[in-house]
Amino acid sequence: MLAQEHLFFVLSERGYKAISENLINGQIREKEVRVTGVNGESLGIMPIQEAQRLADEAEVDLVLIAPTAKPPVCRLVDYGKFCYEQKRREKEQKKKQHEVEVKEIRLSPNIDTNDLNTKINAARKFLAKGNRVKMTLRFRGREMAHMAESKHILDDVAAELADMAVIEKAPKVEGRAMTMFLAAKK
Repeated sequence: MLAQEHLFFVLSERGYKAISENLINGQIREKEVRVTGVNGESLGIMPIQEAQRLADEAEVDLVLIAPTAKPPVCRLVDYGKFCYEQKRREKEQKKKQHEVEVKEIRLSPNIDTNDLNTKINAARKFLAKGNRVKMTLRFRGREMAHMAESKHILDDVAAELADMAVIEKAPKVEGRAMTMFLAAKK
């Protein structure tokens, strides 16, 4: 089945245009192209008319794979099957990606040592999973007057986690909070 039956068209200011990432068959405007066969074998460099004739004889589509190459690369392939394979490959790559999340741990200036150790252990778990950790020291009311004296809490956390984390962003005051970012060591 030829790809011209699979195309959808959209009305734009300049008329109808095909919705497709790859140019196919008559859409290709190059004079010469490098052609790859149905089974992946190289058929060489040839004029576009000859490549289209080969595609018609094999009852497949001529798909422009690499338009920036010199000369551009085309493949003889069933376009519907090609699109399906491409989407499946993209989906497979997306599954393998690990998206790094930023986990936030909130502290207060008058935190007790046992509570601080619990928060540090939580940060260790997040870092072990490969996530970044945002340590936030929140100030309320009269605590705002003593922000500088409370910086040692974030420094202590960084010292405790020095074996598995590196400070990505040093402690910085932002409004009513002091934040610090930690990332797992590579």
